[in-house]
Order: sequence, then C-alpha cells, then structure tokens
Amino acid sequence: MTRATDVLVIGAGVVGAACAYHAARAGLTATVVDRGPVAGGTTGAGEGDILVSDKEPGPELDLALLSTRSWHDLAGEVGGFEYEVKGGLVVAATAGGVAGLAGLTARQRAAGVEVTPVAAGDLTGYEPHLAGDLAGGAFYPQDAQVQPMLAAARLLRASGARVCTGVTVTGMLRGGDRVTGVRTDHGPIAAGAVVNAAGTWGGDVAALAGVRVPVLPRRGFVLVTEPLPPLGRHKVYAAEYVAGVGSDDEGLETSAVVEGTPAGTVLIGASRERVGFDRGFSLPVLRLLARQAIALFPRLGDVAAIRAYCGFRPYCPDHLPVVGPDPRAGGLLHACGHEGAGIGLAAGTGRVLAQVLTGAELEIDLFPFRPERFTEAS
Repeated sequence: MTRATDVLVIGAGVVGAACAYHAARAGLTATVVDRGPVAGGTTGAGEGDILVSDKEPGPELDLALLSTRSWHDLAGEVGGFEYEVKGGLVVAATAGGVAGLAGLTARQRAAGVEVTPVAAGDLTGYEPHLAGDLAGGAFYPQDAQVQPMLAAARLLRASGARVCTGVTVTGMLRGGDRVTGVRTDHGPIAAGAVVNAAGTWGGDVAALAGVRVPVLPRRGFVLVTEPLPPLGRHKVYAAEYVAGVGSDDEGLETSAVVEGTPAGTVLIGASRERVGFDRGFSLPVLRLLARQAIALFPRLGDVAAIRAYCGFRPYCPDHLPVVGPDPRAGGLLHACGHEGAGIGLAAGTGRVLAQVLTGAELEIDLFPFRPERFTEAS
C-alpha cells in the first residue's frame, strides 16, 4: 500500500470513478480507495438520472449541460452501462403549476436547455398511460439515464486505475502545508493529489485534512415494481419535484417520480428528509410515494411492488456541490456534495477536475463550487 500515484481518489462511487477515468485519459496514474465495495454508497441507491430538467439556470445547470455532453461521449468510449437518452416529461396538475413551469422553461431555454411545452391534450401522445386530468407539462429531450452501479464499474475498469476496496482512509500524509497522500488501515499511499469523492461522507474526509466542508445526508426512498410491459417511455415527474430539490426543509417532502428500466421494473420516488444516517424502513413514506405515482399512472394501482430501498443524498446547505482544489490544504481537491444529482453531474465533475489537475483550460467556472465558500460565509 505504499506505491505512489499521480491521483488518489477517495470513493469508488460514480463520481470517483469518473474522476479516475478522466484523470487517466489526461495521462495521469490513478488509485481509487473505498472502505466498501464499488458503488456501495449513494451510487448504488440511485436511479441513474442525468437531468437538466430539474435545474434552474446557474452554475449547477452549467455543470449539468457539460455532464450531459460528457455522458454521451462516455457511452461511445466506454459503454456497457445502459445509457438511454429517453427524455424527461414534467407534468403539472393545475393551471398555476403550468404557469410556474412555463416560467422555468423560459429561463432554462435561454441558458441552452432544449425544452418543448406540452399542452394537456398532448400529454398522452408522450405517455399513453398518464392520468387524464393533468393541466399540461414540458418535455426535455436531453434527459437521460444510466445504470449507476454499472457506470461506476465500467468507468473504473476503463480507467486502468488501481482500485482498493475494503480500505479505510484514516488520515492525510503531509509535506509542510500540502497533502501528499493518505494514511489507511492497510498502510500509507503517496500521491501527487488527493480527490475527496466520498459522497455523503465527504465532510468527514475533509476533516481529516483539517478543513470544513458541510456535507449532510438527506435520506430518500425508492419503490420498485414487478417487471411490466412498457408502461412509460420517459422519466416522468410532477413539477413540484423541482421545488423539493431546492428546499432547505429538514422534514419529509415527496413528489411523484416514475421511471421505467430496461429490465421492465418501474422505479418510483422521490422522498427527501434529513434524518441523519437512519436507514429505518418507513412504510408511511412508501405508501405516500405509491399514492402519488398512481395519481400519475392509474395502471400502477394494480401492480405489485417487489422491493424498496433507501440512500443518502450528499447535501450542501446552498444546494451546490463542492468541486475543485482546496486552497486551505494544497494537493487536496473535492468532488462531493452533489445531493441527488451526483450520477448526472459525475461525468462533468470528473472531466473538469482532470482539467484542474493538468492545468488545462476549464470548460466551466468553478468559482461557485469552491470548497472554501463555507468558511467565507461563516
């Protein structure tokens, strides 16, 4: 465990895998360590969404658009992770919801998002099994989906990185004020740079370097149906989902999200609540998700659910991820705090961090994502 590497990535989820892949493509050697298995954290509990539809114009949307292009490239370069550009359909139940959605789509269109308004009478042309009492919606052809665990595994294999699972990082190696590697329960690893891609545990890893990054867990449940004949063609969700993504409320919030998979199962979400790392099973939350999904797709009322699972979104107080070098600890870079968008934003995050590591021109401005912003605010 003492072999040196150009880049040491902490976290074998999809963000860490993307960082390793892009670093290797840039000519750097990479080592990835994780105390669990590949995709054993938030990645393994995700739906695999690559979305632009749920983001207001601003830095996160800029990163999402870069990631959308990057995932398309990765599908051609690597493949094998069920990449589907299926499009997203956002629906509103009331005239007020349609008006709010129209305002959002106008802002997104000006920022480069492809979006088409959909009148109430045209919704079933996109999704024949939708409820007939919806007031309208919007279609986003750029929205896509991957199988997240496959994506992480395929990117890691394609990167050629040395992957060390079951290895816990216990501290940082230092050369003066600079991070020069990590200590682990299997011995030290020297590195030219260390990338914190530890997801929900990114704050704990940052603390090992003596810096503060306030990443908090935000629990979410997913309900999975039995395999079905094709029910939905796209990712479909209620317009209220966007408000839930941006909410600071610690209490339970739910909004209907329904999405099919190549295996025929249907994934139903989405719930959000800040309850620490409590993995307790919540039947009331799952019942609520089921009711909201049936309201969108009445045919689901006769379908059996075969399982449910939960995960923890890595949440930052300002709803932006932490991406880039940390001036408080030279040699340390962060790629964490993406909340529920980590799978979608992973490809762009890895791509831009490789540009930082090699001194290449950045494709987006990383200033809004800077890790020291929380210290500045306090």
